[in-house]
Amino acid sequence: MSKVLFVIGTGTDMGKTYVSGLMVKKLRESGSSAAYYKAAMSGNERSGDGSLIPGDACFVKEASGISQPLEEMCPYIYETAVSPHLASRIEGNPVRMEVVLEGFRRVLSSYEYITLEGSGGILCPICFDEGELWLPDVIKACGAGCLLVADAGLGTINSVGLTAFYMKEHGIPLKGIIFNHYQPGNVMQEDNLNMCEHLTGVKVVACVQEGDTELRISAEDLKRLYDLTDGNPSE
Repeated sequence: MSKVLFVIGTGTDMGKTYVSGLMVKKLRESGSSAAYYKAAMSGNERSGDGSLIPGDACFVKEASGISQPLEEMCPYIYETAVSPHLASRIEGNPVRMEVVLEGFRRVLSSYEYITLEGSGGILCPICFDEGELWLPDVIKACGAGCLLVADAGLGTINSVGLTAFYMKEHGIPLKGIIFNHYQPGNVMQEDNLNMCEHLTGVKVVACVQEGDTELRISAEDLKRLYDLTDGNPSE
């Protein structure tokens, strides 16, 4: 049975895609069938023929070495570098939950471990004008627990704490935290790690340094983070 884990961030540009690529790579190298899925991608460039290139999906595919086709990875791709609800207001083609889940179910039927990636932070609006849809709605519909990516630097105690508090209040399981841009020996960052664990009761499962090409967590420990639910999306 497929297992799923949703990668979210304390905000935008926290390194969710970078970390997702390392996670998928670790799973593939362990011999598992691994895939990536993201409901909506914004801020994408156009190819020579005018079609949009799913940048996050391309990065994960190249970084991880998986054979999953790009067209399986994301049903909604936008050019404008704003949240999906505003990108679709500008460009058209608003995100619909039934389309997101249809693509997700296809991935579930073909792969053992599915790494999902969110857009922005936990309160990112995915659709608004054609009916409200927020990132937590997508997470719950996919039946996933979450891994939180946070910058290791100044301000992370507040952003991690508020994100974890919101998730707890809304019944969204937080399975672990990953610190990005981590500098070993940095007293503030090491204290941030300890304080975030104390504040949330959730373990920092790995720290990612600049230029890392491997995730510092065993494949077995990584796989355990995917074990929360049965991976079946809600109807």
